[in-house]
Amino acid sequence: MTASAPTPPSSSPDNSESLADLRVQIDSLDQRLLSLLNERAHVAELVGEVKKREGTPYFRPDRVAQVIDKMQKSNGGPLKDIHVAAIWREIMSACLALESPQRVAVLGPEGTFCEQAAIEYFGGAADLIYCASFDEVFHATAAGSAQYGVVGVENSTEGVVTRSLDLFLHSPTHVVGEVSLLVRHHLLRSSNSLEGIEAVLAHPQALAQCQTWLSKHLPNAERRAVSSNAEGARLAATNPNWAALAGERAATRFGLHIVAHAIQDDSYNRTRFSVICLPQTLAMPPASGRDCTSLIVSVPNRPGAVHDLLVPLKVNNVSMTRFESRPARTGQWEYYFYIDLDGHPSQPNVAAALAELRGLCAFYKVLGAYPVKA
Repeated sequence: MTASAPTPPSSSPDNSESLADLRVQIDSLDQRLLSLLNERAHVAELVGEVKKREGTPYFRPDRVAQVIDKMQKSNGGPLKDIHVAAIWREIMSACLALESPQRVAVLGPEGTFCEQAAIEYFGGAADLIYCASFDEVFHATAAGSAQYGVVGVENSTEGVVTRSLDLFLHSPTHVVGEVSLLVRHHLLRSSNSLEGIEAVLAHPQALAQCQTWLSKHLPNAERRAVSSNAEGARLAATNPNWAALAGERAATRFGLHIVAHAIQDDSYNRTRFSVICLPQTLAMPPASGRDCTSLIVSVPNRPGAVHDLLVPLKVNNVSMTRFESRPARTGQWEYYFYIDLDGHPSQPNVAAALAELRGLCAFYKVLGAYPVKA
């Protein structure tokens, strides 16, 4: 039996209604919502059977974006669009789990910002695989033990995550999406006090992002680098004299007090995460109208070579949004350049610029093209 759509309440509610009456209405609406959600889930199972027969990908981030955009455009309030997006992402994630649970490799343990980025992109129903390092995330994704991986690539305060850039060089995976998180580092400890802290444990990037606060408030505490902020929180839970830099998820997961809130040096501290997979898992997403194309190139070590890289971009009116260099480790002072371009390879001007670039490069690899948020 098909459930009828809930009737929206009057814009001018009867103020004489009691709290008990309103709760009865909410309980009734909840039951109708549950019935509709299960009806949607049943249709999703049928969709999964069709996808299995046709051999098409179960997870389509462009389809998720289209559905959320459509719901936001039809949203009449009072729910905010950002909350509509969060609700529908979770609904679609739960339905997708019925079709085929998505295995996603992330930096562990539980409570990392990498985990948070994965949940924001895939929803809470994704099957997360926790890895000890970004090396393991790349390996799990390339080997197929995970269908997707999420890795940190850049921080607004400390710049690129160099290890991720190095791993992209030879990985068979490509980038199909990105997540940008506002990152707040809290000082976590088993006791709610700054007294007696001997060491602060965190990922090297987090330690660097909080160095001003640490120098002022804990000048004598050792700053100890660990594989992830959540790992630092896990260790801090084992020693009363240790503290960690991590987010609220890690504090909750390991039962720690937030001794000091948001101690990062830059209040607008963001980290970009790339979503990676093998091309046979998901091909390059179609153009969305606001896309980024990422590539790695190297050029012969001769005068003007780097300048020559920029000419095809200028001629074809393509904007470059990132340009990073990493040593090629040949001992010959050669470098790889990591470039982000504004646009998608399906656009004629971007395609022309890429073709000209390829002809100039000794090494050329497109890491992916994917939608970015405004």
